[in-house]
Amino acid sequence: MNKRKLLRLGVLSVFALSTLLSSGCALSGDDDGVVEITLLQYKPEAVGAFEKIEERFNATHDDIRLIIESPNEAMTVLKTRLIKEDYPDIVGIGGDINYSNFLDAELFMDISDFEGVSDIKPAYMQIEKDLEFIPQDGVYALPYVANCAGILYNRDMFEENGWEIPETWSEFTALCDTIKQTDVYPIYLGYKDTWTCLAPWNALAVGLAPADVCTQVNAGKTTFENEYAEVAEKIKELLNYAEPNPYAYSYNDACTAFAKGESAMYPIGSYAVPQILSVNPDMNIDSFTFPANEDESDNVLNSGVDLQFSVMKECENKDAAYEVLRFLYDDETIQIYLDNQNAVPCKQGDFELPSMLDGMKSYIEADRMSDFHDHHYPSEMSVDAMIQTYLMDESDDAAETFLKRFDKDWKRYNRDLIEKVRKYEEGLK
Repeated sequence: MNKRKLLRLGVLSVFALSTLLSSGCALSGDDDGVVEITLLQYKPEAVGAFEKIEERFNATHDDIRLIIESPNEAMTVLKTRLIKEDYPDIVGIGGDINYSNFLDAELFMDISDFEGVSDIKPAYMQIEKDLEFIPQDGVYALPYVANCAGILYNRDMFEENGWEIPETWSEFTALCDTIKQTDVYPIYLGYKDTWTCLAPWNALAVGLAPADVCTQVNAGKTTFENEYAEVAEKIKELLNYAEPNPYAYSYNDACTAFAKGESAMYPIGSYAVPQILSVNPDMNIDSFTFPANEDESDNVLNSGVDLQFSVMKECENKDAAYEVLRFLYDDETIQIYLDNQNAVPCKQGDFELPSMLDGMKSYIEADRMSDFHDHHYPSEMSVDAMIQTYLMDESDDAAETFLKRFDKDWKRYNRDLIEKVRKYEEGLK
């Protein structure tokens, strides 16, 4: 392993947790000739689905034993195991900056020869490639399921009032102005938890800024001040249609308020639906793509890879690992996960999607999707807190201050990466 690159993952700080881990890595085999494949996945909320998947695999395979680990704080556990050279065979992680860092540390096997690669929707494969700091030959992760973010809405409330689904920004603001005349808020935000600021930010950004804006900035081809100006303007305009002082209300407060009919819409991802239904199980929820533009054809669905699988370069049983992947990507196995997690399949095929995604289905089928921009942001930059601070700033130059800080902090936290991209670009000339 490249130790220097591994250090950049920030894993040294997790040595203290190493004693909590079970010793020993995935076994290449045991006395009965059965190969063990260990899969470590990062979604503890999906334990039920993975337990069922593990049971079904082991019941149908005599020569391979699949062990699926679903620890809390899985990224911390994984980083600690890497330091100890205690590698799982397969990892299931999100398509975000963590994956980018692991890939940059040369931890993953090129799986471009796996036959299932061609079954994945092109949009999600492109999202995967866009996560590479430097373009690489090969395939190092296989998208499994995605989530979508836009606007959830109360379908019964819309039908009772005859409100139409907006397809442009003007139609959206006009609808909000209409709803303001009633006794409910047009939208609820719940910005006390800073991460919730990223939901409408991402949903607007995919329609208003280039999908590869972070890559372009790293290459010195543009700035966030140029590309995010309209995003900053429109996310602030949302405040006119939300609950007063949204910074006093948390994510749970927002889910509860929406569930109780206090707002007609909620700009959040599909991941919020289980929380909302826990408050109001009978709520009729649907969704639509954030209409960020004045031309519907310019709108893009905010959808990113929520779970993907990579085979570790250190895996000693590639054939067995590929057999596990074949099972994971079998349509029946995928449907088990979809039914459990209300997710969107990254594989092409005839799958049953959750009803709350009906309004986004046409975008999903047409591959009109783009990744969450914050999947490319370094966590140290705390963009969510930056957005919240900007939204609370009522000064005339708030947007300019925010965007200049975005560019300044980006250079600060991505200095090494920017230099790496610069050298790569120079090598192409």
